[in-house]
Amino acid sequence: MATTTDIKKGVCMKFNNDIYNVVDFQHVKPGKGGAFVRAKMKSVTNGRVIENTWNSGASIDVVRVERRKYQFLYKDDMGFNFMDQNTFEQITLPESMIENGDLYKEGQEVEIHFHAEEDKPLSVTLPLSIVLQITESEVGVKGDTANNPMKNATLETGAKMLVPMFVNEGDKIRVNTEERAYIERVKE
Repeated sequence: MATTTDIKKGVCMKFNNDIYNVVDFQHVKPGKGGAFVRAKMKSVTNGRVIENTWNSGASIDVVRVERRKYQFLYKDDMGFNFMDQNTFEQITLPESMIENGDLYKEGQEVEIHFHAEEDKPLSVTLPLSIVLQITESEVGVKGDTANNPMKNATLETGAKMLVPMFVNEGDKIRVNTEERAYIERVKE
């Protein structure tokens, strides 16, 4: 069993019947009273962020989580299908485990987090930014450039998002997968 002295960024622990990854932590030693550790943690299974405080020296339950590279193959009525690029083993995960499922493009490399002791998939993470092509977009009005206007666009995966007026149908754009936001137009 580990203690609060083992808390650092990137450590995964079991807490409140879920597995959390430590995003940030702070060891506090006030002038009066005992020291304590405050941590900001993100759930590995659902992405929810929480904060918690422990007295210094309290025990915590550290969990080993492995991150493995997989390739997204396709989506069907069973869920999302992925293939390990080393062993060519395929797994199917239910749609409830997938965040931003409409941003997944066939052939896209993703990272799947596994509980190391149980070899059980916990969550899937897209790269921080991906390149997608615009298949449909509204026509921008020439001269309408005040206040950084945006227009609706549909991407090749079927996802809908706001893009700047100068981006047109057929353009490729870089998308921030965490915020589901336009980053830049990509020239090839």
